[in-house]
Amino acid sequence: MMYLNVVVEGQTEETFVRDVLAPYWGAKGIFAVARCVETGRKHGRVYKGGGRNYEKIRRDVLNWISQRPDAYCTTMFDLYGLPHNFPGKTSNVLNYDPYVKVSHLESFFADDINNHRFVPYIQLHEFEALLFAGIEKINDFYFGKNRVIERLKTIADSFDSPELINDGHETAPSKRIISAIPEYKDNKVLIGPATANAIGLLMLREKCSHFDEWLKKIEHLN
Repeated sequence: MMYLNVVVEGQTEETFVRDVLAPYWGAKGIFAVARCVETGRKHGRVYKGGGRNYEKIRRDVLNWISQRPDAYCTTMFDLYGLPHNFPGKTSNVLNYDPYVKVSHLESFFADDINNHRFVPYIQLHEFEALLFAGIEKINDFYFGKNRVIERLKTIADSFDSPELINDGHETAPSKRIISAIPEYKDNKVLIGPATANAIGLLMLREKCSHFDEWLKKIEHLN
């Protein structure tokens, strides 16, 4: 049995790991647990979710690595909205192809953590990109949305990969879904992972090569 700790950006990713990835990895002998990055403490209360400060991300990763010396650690953070102080963020490479960009950032991340049990992963461009691998499946959870879902499918078909759907303030994957289905904003924590599960990991991996590479890296550790 291999143990894997996953530091994630928010509750949507935490639910995705718990409900979709953990059962899949479990069948391969990998016991995975996810938790949101700790963002602060006040009056004894711990606040989690939102990776807007790299130092807090780094602290969480290092803490979890030190707590369990027999476990590997990985991450799931969106490229969209990545903290300004993230390693490598100021490099000119960020003007290049998105796949080159994310590989560059993950490499800097790995160098900064500097531990062989750490496997960084940054989602192109955010979690909702995965849903565009089979966006029609969101119709399982929203009735009477056929027309707007068809428009979302047209968007998906206009890109070579869902991972390439751009990350502008109004054009990031989640923004496009919310524009078509406003209700998604308030229940994305449940609907997002459920839609990804309905699409299936086979399709997600087939259409999202960077996501597929991440899963392969984790599987090869075991």
